[in-house]
Parts: sequence; C-alpha cells; structure tokens
Amino acid sequence: MYNNDDEKENTEPPGAISAKLMEYAINARKVFITGNVDQKMAKEVVQQLHILASINEDPIYVFISSPGGHVESGDMIFDAIRFISPRVIMIGSGWVASAGALIYAAVPKEDRYTLPNTRFLLHEPSGGVQGPAASVEIYMKEVIRMRQRLNKIFAEATGQSAEKIAADTQRDFWLSAEEAVEYGLVNKIIVSEKEIKLPKK
Repeated sequence: MYNNDDEKENTEPPGAISAKLMEYAINARKVFITGNVDQKMAKEVVQQLHILASINEDPIYVFISSPGGHVESGDMIFDAIRFISPRVIMIGSGWVASAGALIYAAVPKEDRYTLPNTRFLLHEPSGGVQGPAASVEIYMKEVIRMRQRLNKIFAEATGQSAEKIAADTQRDFWLSAEEAVEYGLVNKIIVSEKEIKLPKK
C-alpha cells in the first residue's frame, strides 16, 4: 500500500528530475544540457534560461555534455544565451560535440570553462536529402550557408581564422581539454567550482 506521496513519486518517468530537485537547481541558477540536442531539449533549456533571467541578474551556470544533434535547435539555445541579460558561465563535461560545441561557444571566452576529461568535436554540418534535383540544389546551398555561418561563429569564439576553421573541420576535429585551451575554444580547465572566476558585483 502506498501513500499519496509515493503514488506521485512513482508516476514520474524514469530519469525525470523531481520538482524538489528542480527547485534546488533553479535556486542554484544551474542549467544542465545533456544528451542529444533536439527541439524538445532546446525548448526546455530556453525556458529555464528565461525563467532564471526573470528572477534576477545573478550569473547562470550552464553545464553541457552533449554529442550534438539538430543545428537549428542548437541555434535556439545559442541565441537565448546571448539574448538574456544575466552573465552565463559555461562548463563543459564529458564531451561537447557538434551542436553542443556551438552552444558552448555562445558565451565570451572568459566565461568558458571545462572539466579536465572533456573532449570537444568541431565538424561540418551534415545530413542528407532526396528528391528532385532542384530541391537537392536548394538544400546544398543551405548547407553551404550554414557551414559558412558556423565557421564565422567558431572563428570569433576561438580567434582562429574562418579559413583555418573550415580546413580543420573538413573532417571530425577532436580536441582534448588541453588542446581546446590552446585552440582558443576554452578559457580554463578546472577541477572545482571554486576555480570559476565570479564576476565582480
């Protein structure tokens, strides 16, 4: 026999964060981006960012571990991070790949941190399309436009030239945490949150 609290707890889907834990995360101003980047995840992350921004102007800490996914969903989170007023501090963990790396690059370099065992992956956008030749041509033009846009974003984020970014990402371009610092993608490798340089009030 279960009491009402037990019944409520058992109705939560596997892996779901309880309302109490979510409340703690909101109070700590921490947002977690994990797993594949898709429309559902982007909606949830953007909502959390805007809610936290509406509460106060204190920094928001975003922890990201993602293999990437849908570029436009990554764009949605990228733009939201830049849109809101509070400072966003980004911490990479596990792996930060593809659209995940795009999201990671949304904040200024001084606010980009990583844990020591994180790997980063930059590469060209990919995908496939079938249909009439005219549709394939339109699609390919959009892929080229997206590639140029991403090259520009990563060039600005790293200090590398767009030409070097384009050359490096013709194939999967993996970086260790140390290599990502050298490349300009990461500001600092940390092992403790105490190492994060908080903004002066």
